[in-house]
Amino acid sequence: MVRAPGSAPGKAGGTACVSQSPAAPGAAHLKNCKCSVQVPLRFREGPCAGRPRRHDGASRWNGERQVSDLLLVGCGRMGSALVKGWLAGNAADRIWAVEPAELGLADARLHHVRDAAGLPAELAPEVVVLAVKPQMMPEALPAYRRIARPGTLFLSIAAGRTLAYLEQGLGEEAAVVRAMPNTPAAIGQGISVLVANAAVTPAQRKRAEALMQAAGQTAWIEDDALMNAVTGVSGSGPAYVFYLIETLAEAGRAAGLPADLAMQLARQTVVGAGALAGAATETPAELRIAVTSPKGTTQAALDVLMAPDGLQPLMTRAVAAATQRGRELA
Repeated sequence: MVRAPGSAPGKAGGTACVSQSPAAPGAAHLKNCKCSVQVPLRFREGPCAGRPRRHDGASRWNGERQVSDLLLVGCGRMGSALVKGWLAGNAADRIWAVEPAELGLADARLHHVRDAAGLPAELAPEVVVLAVKPQMMPEALPAYRRIARPGTLFLSIAAGRTLAYLEQGLGEEAAVVRAMPNTPAAIGQGISVLVANAAVTPAQRKRAEALMQAAGQTAWIEDDALMNAVTGVSGSGPAYVFYLIETLAEAGRAAGLPADLAMQLARQTVVGAGALAGAATETPAELRIAVTSPKGTTQAALDVLMAPDGLQPLMTRAVAAATQRGRELA
């Protein structure tokens, strides 16, 4: 179910609501979707190496209005990806980033301090984004609870920290959204799943969604308990795909291909197939069937992968293991 940012959320236990980021050029079925801020992909090889690839849609802030003061606590890989998107999309008048290390970013709207003590006493941010490691949350929550004002939205992207945990540290009256992005956010091609507590207003919900669209697509759930399964599929999912590339390349090497060629074929096959799946109107199953000739080479391989002990039960066990570990770490 696709919806524009800020439209009515799905009912509890129902279908998650998804907002699409721009598809590949030529994907007409997505041409009317709201665009998110994207960090340009760059060509790896050839005469255009290093140049940005073109993508449809201009970078822009798509919230109700620009935020006056946005506070980002923690600016590691995910935090850096988000702040680059916010700067490109003009999401805030001022972005305050709390991070001990150097940021490597220069922008008049970005103000870097090394800890909470460096923030101005009069700062009253409209949004506080908590992007610290989960083990740092017990220290971070009290420090940033003190600078909140009525109407401040807390947006947490820390893995494993539930809404109940965040409410305990920030106060039950605090407006809290929990988000789970994934690593393709670094190039604006991730997906973030969000869940809000009862104190979050429709306007705050829309603002949280718009902020996370700097990382790619967004989807909402209404039950925080589902976030462990989300982590098992999309949060950890990029690692599964990277391992698929590894195993496909190794299989090519075992079949007699040079190792470097096998890796090139495996990498680009996964990248290209993923782009096709994202741009096509057909389902992945329909795309698979379309490329599978009866009694052909693809069918021979799929007979192995789709056997009762093949890829599907293996993937089910893998996601279940990740989901269970998420419950244990919460």
